[in-house]
Amino acid sequence: MDYNTNRKKLELPEYGRNVQEMVAIIKNTPDREERNRLAKSTIQLMGNMNPQLRDVADYKHKLWDHLAVIANFDLDIDSPYPLPTQAEIHQKPMKMKYSNPDEIRFKHYGKILEDMVRKATQYPDGEEKDALIATIANQMKKSFLTWNRETVSDDVIFADMLAIACNRLKIPEGLKLKDSRDLLRQQAMATVGGATANNGKKHKGKKQAKKKQKTSASRA
Repeated sequence: MDYNTNRKKLELPEYGRNVQEMVAIIKNTPDREERNRLAKSTIQLMGNMNPQLRDVADYKHKLWDHLAVIANFDLDIDSPYPLPTQAEIHQKPMKMKYSNPDEIRFKHYGKILEDMVRKATQYPDGEEKDALIATIANQMKKSFLTWNRETVSDDVIFADMLAIACNRLKIPEGLKLKDSRDLLRQQAMATVGGATANNGKKHKGKKQAKKKQKTSASRA
């Protein structure tokens, strides 16, 4: 018996042994034009076997990369894309730099809002800067109410904003933020709306499933 355990290891198991054997045939084909023709046919087959790749950007490029991997990076063909090397495929990604939580002064606002406040200090004075400050301040108030469900005065938000900006911002005169009750009402409506939408999708899915079952039963 010819067991899979005795066969050569599959480089990419999702494509199966037949594709790997087809790639081996391509490698052993002496005529270059014939190799190119077989490679294109194999790529088409690989795409049909994994239609989910079509949702990925440059999925054709990814298929040719997979072909190179299956061939163990030893494939002499005219690829429409530069074939990757083994070093490129197995290269470790660059280490991501994570923010230090200690650098966030007010954790209930989050790093993005603090970065936006600091960015606002670089804008020239004028209506655009005033509008930006008002937008950020309202978002800060909304974030504050996420953790404190009661209320918060505008003065607290302005004081926190100035602290983040190291007093390099000037709060527009007469600026009044949205009422806490309105913000809390918006948050509640958004939560209910999201839950209603999810329930609607579930109900629609169940309805479609029942319809398919009735259709199958009538055909039987």
